[in-house]
Amino acid sequence: MKFISVATGIFLLFSLAGCASMGSGSNAEKRQVILEMQQDALAKLYARKPAAKAEIAASPGYAVFSNANVNLFLVSAGTGYGVVQNNATGKKTYMNMAEGGVGLGLGAKDYRIVMVFHNAKAMDRFIEQGWTFGGNADAAAKAGEKGKSIEGEAYYGDVSVYTMTESGLALQATVKGTKFWKDKELN
Repeated sequence: MKFISVATGIFLLFSLAGCASMGSGSNAEKRQVILEMQQDALAKLYARKPAAKAEIAASPGYAVFSNANVNLFLVSAGTGYGVVQNNATGKKTYMNMAEGGVGLGLGAKDYRIVMVFHNAKAMDRFIEQGWTFGGNADAAAKAGEKGKSIEGEAYYGDVSVYTMTESGLALQATVKGTKFWKDKELN
């Protein structure tokens, strides 16, 4: 029975990977998709939390990621992509992400993560090392502008993290690890 649940979870992860994919196209087209996602996520964040605009403008940099996540009973997995914007230099670093965890839950969701770095060292460490660990508890039943989700914000030392659900149906409480890394093709 456990094997079937794990196999189903792996299948769903690979199916979900397409949800968080930039699709086909040239590297320039993929970068454009990421930048459009970035602007859309920032506009939504500013509408929900107007103070975030000043926080981001005053920061050395920020990151925006699109992530698709599946939770099947005891296993959670997700994949995504995004960009780190260095406010001092204007440099953009394109990155990928993957997450896995354990906990109770069921569902799938598409969400955005905005990270605000409070110093350049935190931003550089994120770009070069990229690992984060954390817990997650949320509920979402949303499709486009319809439905509801519970989002949160967290502060991890030198980084503020905002999450926003785009769509999905999920109820989960997990402990997970997330790996972020530079996209070799897009940088």
